[in-house]
Amino acid sequence: MTSLFRFLALSLGTTLAMEASAEPAAEQGLFDRVTDRAERLADAPYEAPDADLPPALTELDYDAYRQIRFRPDRAVWHDDGLFEVQLFHPGFLYDQPVVLNLVDEDGEVSPLPFDPSRFRYDDEAAGLADLDAEALGDLGYAGFRLHYPLNSGDYRDEFMVFLGASYFRMIGRDQGYGLSSRGLAIDTGAPRGEEFPAFREFWLVEPGPEDTHLTVYALLDSPSLSGAYRFEIAPGEPTTVETEARLFAREVVAKLGIAPLTSMYMHGGLGDYPADDYRPRVHDSSGLAMQTGDGERIWRPLSNPETLHMSSLQDTSPRGFGLIQRPRRFEAYLDAEARYETRPSEWVTPLGDWGQGRVELVEIPSDSEANDNITAYWIPEQPLEAGQSRTFRYRLSTLGATPPDQRLAHVLRSRQGWGATPGQDDPPPASQRVFIVDFQGPTLDGLEADQTVEPRLTTSSGELIEPRVQRLPDDTWRASFRLAPEDGTPADMRLALTLHGEPLTETWNYVWYPDERR
Repeated sequence: MTSLFRFLALSLGTTLAMEASAEPAAEQGLFDRVTDRAERLADAPYEAPDADLPPALTELDYDAYRQIRFRPDRAVWHDDGLFEVQLFHPGFLYDQPVVLNLVDEDGEVSPLPFDPSRFRYDDEAAGLADLDAEALGDLGYAGFRLHYPLNSGDYRDEFMVFLGASYFRMIGRDQGYGLSSRGLAIDTGAPRGEEFPAFREFWLVEPGPEDTHLTVYALLDSPSLSGAYRFEIAPGEPTTVETEARLFAREVVAKLGIAPLTSMYMHGGLGDYPADDYRPRVHDSSGLAMQTGDGERIWRPLSNPETLHMSSLQDTSPRGFGLIQRPRRFEAYLDAEARYETRPSEWVTPLGDWGQGRVELVEIPSDSEANDNITAYWIPEQPLEAGQSRTFRYRLSTLGATPPDQRLAHVLRSRQGWGATPGQDDPPPASQRVFIVDFQGPTLDGLEADQTVEPRLTTSSGELIEPRVQRLPDDTWRASFRLAPEDGTPADMRLALTLHGEPLTETWNYVWYPDERR
């Protein structure tokens, strides 16, 4: 599964970018100058990017584009420390290059012009080697990728990629690329269509020879707003990115998606997707996790629905949310190529009080694992009005099955099926569902089967029948129940296990829809 089809490339040409690149200054003032740029952009009418790439680049197909290979020995900072930067060639889907600038240890800013000698043009792309470098002009680059000795001391692994619109991806130690982050989401799922903000220009600050973190600044623009971003990037286990986004609105933004995460879910778990597939699971993420402002841990399994599903988790001052890839064993997927068990989970930790709002989950029908069909983000309760500015700070972290500070037992698996009893003479309608939810974790370890573990179970509609809790042979605890829906109305269900009234587990939260595949 390739990332090339996941990104819509939107950026700006070089005219705007050169305005700030020519003036050297100390690094500590650079973010303020990028912020000034963003504010001035928002005060002016939006100008769509207009990069005039040669037809030889815009007409490249997927196979030919893949034959353009960056020369590793031409990486930025190749011999100067732990980090290096490799570049993506413009062309194919990436027809709006971004402008890259390098910031040295004295704070001097230097543009990084397009240089075809940094690339090798093989096979179907061989004809591009004959293009006149002067005729190409200063194209800029499609994006860049960061390298660092993440897994061993003698090789710089690729661990983070900025490519297309405001998308970027990152991994921690021993992980493979999966879900993506975005700088911002605007009007996702809205009837008038989604707006895709784009990073137009980047400033990469050269780290010291022994530095283990890297600073990147970015200028974002879109019809509705502009923004200045600072990313403090620390690769490792986990990889973390401390992010500050300063936003300025041209127009009212009613649906502002902060810290959006984008992923793929085809089948596995609760959803009975009719896949003719030897793999029991196909997904980059299996669920949405959240820690509310009052500390409750919530787990929402993902689905590949028949129709677009949008749901929200209301909260005040959330402590975090993320898209999680919970099964971490090869046997859960059986895919020797995609290796879905190595895909990263990603957690968003707000830095500061985000106030009232909601985490929104969007699930889009999909018939291809090459397409991202899942996204989640925070929406502040108050819209961003034209002329207003707002700043958000948060930390992005890669992780595994659960956040490292979670002590409550987690959902191991959940399943559903027809709520009939085998051999029943008068079975219920197919709409009646039986659910099983299995929990595992430290708060359940060692509990004897005769402990009074009880389910805390609610639904927004329908009737819940025969709730039951039992301990399984492997220290896993199972809750089971039946749902008799009410006139085809969606049922928003919540389940947690308790002992003497105190929670032992995170809260399983699932919305059953009448249109679910059965």
